[in-house]
Amino acid sequence: MTEHSPADVLKQTGAREGHFLLESGHHGDLWLDLELLCTFPRRLQALCSDLARRLQPFQIEVICGPLVEGAFVALLVASELDAASAYSERFSQSANDGLFPAGYRVPRPLREVVRGKRTAIVNDVINAGSAVRGTFEDLRACGAHTLAIGTLLTLGDSAQDFAHSENVSLETLLHVPNRLWKPAECPLCARGVPLEDIAGFRHSLGEGAV
Repeated sequence: MTEHSPADVLKQTGAREGHFLLESGHHGDLWLDLELLCTFPRRLQALCSDLARRLQPFQIEVICGPLVEGAFVALLVASELDAASAYSERFSQSANDGLFPAGYRVPRPLREVVRGKRTAIVNDVINAGSAVRGTFEDLRACGAHTLAIGTLLTLGDSAQDFAHSENVSLETLLHVPNRLWKPAECPLCARGVPLEDIAGFRHSLGEGAV
């Protein structure tokens, strides 16, 4: 992927700095409009071809991506590998510590598609990893054998830490350092910087969670 750089991906997704509430419940200082990543399919296809080549040695039978943009990336990667494609859907669940309140579930008709299959989770960008964590847990419940996690971009170390904890390979095209904080430990909150809830996550976290 010599024609692309982290700056290209970040620019395409409207990267901006500030104080943001993330889906995981963490606070962060970087926001990406991931919807913009799929606006140029040919450019995205080139990235997905590179990611597919990294996943090819695992002999993956099913590629599963979390909705929304992750599923689009997963579909393109599955096409490159001539593998089956599946997806997971977001739902709200209780989280006692205010973190990872979103679960991800494979729809009923697709659960048999992934059962017993060599599977990879493919996402667009992984930050704290709510979508990948939730999808991984549900694929395990389905009886799938998840061998790898693939993504176009990782932010920070959460993705690598999770992959290591689950003994699966992490294949990423780009990595950018990033900072996340639990709400109670957020230095931006301590400085009185207003928290932006761009995607409306506050409702799923509960009023007291942020």
